[in-house]
Parts: sequence; structure tokens; C-alpha cells
Amino acid sequence: MAENIIEMKSVSELLGMKFFIPNYQRGYRWSEQQVKDLLNDINDFRPERINNSNEETWYCLQPLVVKRMEETNTNLDKETDKENWYEVIDGQQRLTTIYLIIHYFNEMWVGKQKTPLPTIKYATRNDSYDFLKHLEINEKQEVVTSGKEFKDYIDYFYMKQAYNTIHQWACKQGTNFNNNEFQSKFIHRTRVIWYETVDEDPIKVFTRLNIGKISLTNAELIKALFLNRSNFRVSDDRHLKLRQQEIASEWDNIEYTLQNDEFWLFLNEKGYNRPTRIDFIFDLICEQNKLELNDEKYRMIGSDDYRTFRYFYEYFNSVQSDIEICWNEVKAYFQTFREWYEDLELYHYVGYLIVYGHTISNLVAEWNDSVDKDSFVRKLKQKINGEISKCPSLDFQYHTDGSDKGKCKPILLFHNIQTIVNQNKNNLDNSKYQIGVFYKFPFHLYKIESWDVEHINSNTTNEEDDVMTQKQWLMNVYLSADKEIQEKILVFFEEENEEQRNKLFNEIKDIFPQTEVWTPEEKNRIWNYTLLDSSTNRSYGNALFSGKRRVIIGKDKGVKISIPKMTKDGKLQLIEEDKAESSFVPICTKLVFMKYYSAIMSDANYWTKEIDAKGYISDIKECINKLKY
Repeated sequence: MAENIIEMKSVSELLGMKFFIPNYQRGYRWSEQQVKDLLNDINDFRPERINNSNEETWYCLQPLVVKRMEETNTNLDKETDKENWYEVIDGQQRLTTIYLIIHYFNEMWVGKQKTPLPTIKYATRNDSYDFLKHLEINEKQEVVTSGKEFKDYIDYFYMKQAYNTIHQWACKQGTNFNNNEFQSKFIHRTRVIWYETVDEDPIKVFTRLNIGKISLTNAELIKALFLNRSNFRVSDDRHLKLRQQEIASEWDNIEYTLQNDEFWLFLNEKGYNRPTRIDFIFDLICEQNKLELNDEKYRMIGSDDYRTFRYFYEYFNSVQSDIEICWNEVKAYFQTFREWYEDLELYHYVGYLIVYGHTISNLVAEWNDSVDKDSFVRKLKQKINGEISKCPSLDFQYHTDGSDKGKCKPILLFHNIQTIVNQNKNNLDNSKYQIGVFYKFPFHLYKIESWDVEHINSNTTNEEDDVMTQKQWLMNVYLSADKEIQEKILVFFEEENEEQRNKLFNEIKDIFPQTEVWTPEEKNRIWNYTLLDSSTNRSYGNALFSGKRRVIIGKDKGVKISIPKMTKDGKLQLIEEDKAESSFVPICTKLVFMKYYSAIMSDANYWTKEIDAKGYISDIKECINKLKY
């Protein structure tokens, strides 16, 4: 099978070439802003000489994806079908704009030797190329087509608009504008990524690149470099093909693993929108210059979206290139990530640090510098301790409005992490088990959902001295009550007689006696905080602890339970149970509502200070102490 060609071509190398725009391409649609952005980028670009060499840096355009056309292709007329034509699969907008810019400067600078132009044949509206050639600026400074009339097509409107944008831009540059310098930078110091597909069906390639606006990725371009036979040192054709197949298979395995969100979101935040994820590893190699490009070459790769591709391109075009060394670097990163993912402590500690902004590249550097796993774990614990130390102390008094409670989130998340590590370590030490990890903290769910610090015991306190506050209290009690009490609550909301209402209210109130009073300050300490997603918090509002417990249990079972609402006319509106969006509840949040931290079973309806809250804070301290060992 023939190999795809991938290389860098300067604009000057495109001049004189012949391009065919097939009918599956949409017409020219570049906006004025897109044209101006390109012109400004070229004008602002300053080529720099690379030390003592004759090479200079260059400006890079996005890929031009093409396929050499067959000599007998029926899309070309008989006079041209034997010449070298390229079908443009992706990049025709840039190619047409390149033509317009060169054509404009050819026409406007009289007496200057004209720059050869590429030939562009359009399958749709055959006279499009003729239209381009006839564009000019008349004496009134208007864009016209000299000596020829053309039909009004939307493509021609945009071509004409682009030509006028180039003219207006050039006129605004003033007397300091150096036309020769600009043209030289554009023609000789500007390059495109030339991607020439050989065996692939052009329409399939076009569909893949354009449906959903999926651009050619760095990984796709780099893969062409990795599988190019000229980059292998194996001369035997059979061994060459075998090695190409091995790399392609290993590549697919890495990509497949990275596409697993559980694995991916352990290492990354949500929001990564590239279609291929192996780019992530190539970006790291480029960022750390693991292939040891010299300073001159490294400076040449620029800083745009295709910087990583150009890094590998420069490597494979250097004398020290070795595909095995390069591919081993890729595998080394992947194997590191997989080892972290599969190890009990590394998974949880690395995952925690990534949540709080520690970069993969720095963590990998620490890993490579560590003597063994234990020394790396000690470094991780030190970093986690640094994150915990940024938080207020465990007895800190947060604002009573709860506005700053998020400051303790790193502590609460760590409490979950260390609890899981402790439990799993205990299981591994038990001779009955020793079968590996039972449970891993799902970083992917934690990142996908909106988790925050919320009160265990409600932060609001209402004196039930009027019917409205009584109704509010009863709504919050409803989920905690058995069916008999729930029926009484429903009757209360329908009762018109004040005396009967008060009697009912007092009967219900006696069922839920609150023997302990929390001050607003006591409610806003970490012993009354836990991690909870925003949707669940909204669903239980200011319910009693026992009502919240019911909501949490429901969520854990995949059921969404909400406290009743009050209608505008003061009636009680029950909310039907629904399927929960997610059944993930952080382990410590679950244990809080199970009263796991309480030395003895206290009041089931309330979160108490002396038994529940103190037991909870004690366990948090114990987990933090694990960082010292």
C-alpha cells in the first residue's frame, strides 16, 4: 500500500501547481475578518535568523489536504487531464485566499515582475477561476471584473468581498508599509502543512474532516510520519511492514485506552474536545522537548495549534532521528499513566493533585526523578499536604452565610481519597481478600458533575410562629416522616381552621423533638460540611437530616427524591420520584448520612454536635495525619 505524503511546503512551492476543487466542497465563504486576520498575521510576523545558520523561522498555515488525480479523471477536460492535478479535499478556502492575495499584489504594483499563480479549477461554476483572474480595482477604487460580465453567484460575492478586504487593508497600512517585504514573507516565509493522501477515498476523507468541523489533528499528521517507510532503519521490506503494523496496533491500543473517560478524566479535566486523545502524549513530549531538538529547531516550531506536529516533523528531518527512540518515548508516557491508574495509592494521590492544578508534565518529571515508588508517594503526600495547608484550620469559623465554605473543599475531597486508600489497604492486608482494590474514587464523575461543599445540618433556622413558617418546616420534615405523619402533613395544608392547624402542627412537632440547638456559627464549621452535587442539594433544600438521608440513599440507588413544594395558594405539591441523573455519592458523604463516624447511635432525625459532628471531625484529622507517614 502506498504511503500518504506529509511535508511542509512554502507558498512559493504552490505557485504554478494545478488544483481541482470538487463539487462536494462548499463554495468560497471566508469572511472579511478571516481575510484581515491572515493579512495581519503575515504582516506582524518577523522572520528570525537561527543563530549562525542560513535558516530563518517561518509562519505556518493550517493543513492543505490533497490527492493526486488520475490522468483519466472525467472531472478534467481533455486538454488538461494528462497534467499533474491535485484534488483539494480540505483547505480550498485558504488556497483561494492565497490566490487572491498574490493576484492583488500582482495587479496593484505596476512594473513589478508578476508572481506566478496557481491554477484552480472549480467543478461547480466552471468560470470561477476566470472570475478570479479578472478581479481588479478600478479608478473609483471599486472591485470590478475587467472586460467581462459574470453571473451573480454567492461564491463570487465572497471572492469579491475578500479582494476588496485585501485592498482596503493594504490602503490602511500607510507610507511605512513595505510591499516587497510583505510579499517576500508571504511567498517565501509562509508554509502550509501539505498532507497528500494516496489510497484513501477523497469523499470519505472530506466527510471525516468537515462533518462536525473536525480538523486534521496533530496526531493524524504525526501518524503519517511514524508510518513513513523513509523514517525506518529496517531495510528488509517484510520486517518493515511488520514493524509498521506493530506501531499502528500499539497506537490504536493507546488511543482506545485514552478514549475511556474513567482513565482519561483521572488524568485530565473535562472539556478536551479533540477527536483523538493521543495528541495529549505528543503535546507532553513536545512541551518537555523529550526528543532533544536543538534550540534552533525548537524555536522554529512556533506556538499555534500545529506546533506539536512541527516538533515531530523537525525531529524526523534531523540527523539524530530514530523512530524507535521516538516511539519508546510515547509508550513510556502511556505506561507511566497506566501504572498510576492501576496502583491504589498513585491513582488517588495523583488524581487528587491533578484536580488542584498540578500538571502532568511536572508529575511525570517527579516520577522519573524518584528512586522508587515509595519515594514518589512521599513526594505526592508532601504536595497534598501543601494543598491542605492552604485551607483554613479544622476549627475555622466560616461566614454564617456560607459564602466562603468552598475553602475547605480540598480537605473534604482528600478525606474521601484517604478513606478509600485506608479501606483498600486494610482489605489487601486481610488474608481472606488480597484480591486488589474494591473501590476507586471516580474522578471522572466528580469532574463531570458539579460538586461543592454543602451543609449537613441545614443552615437555616425558622421560628415556626406563623402558618407560613410552619408550612416551610413541615415541607422539610415530610421526607423524614412515616406514612401516617405524612398524611397529617397533607391534612395540615388543607386545613382552614387555625385551631385545628395548630393542634396538628404540635402533634407533628412532638414527633421530631430537637434536643440540641446549633448556633449559626456552629453550623458553619467543617464538622457540618460535606461534598454534594448541586442537583441533589437543590432536591432536598432545608430538609431535616433524616430527610436528606433519604434523598442520599435514593441517589445511591439511582432514584431522584425531592422535598415537596408549596404552590402559590399555599397547598402542598408532592414531587414524584424520578430517575437520578447519576448515582455517584462520594464515600464520606454516604458515611455521614449513615452516621458511620458516631461512637453511638444518636437521634436519627438530626446531625448532633457532641456525637456525630465530633466523630466526623476526628476522622478527618486522622486521615490528614496519614500525610505525615
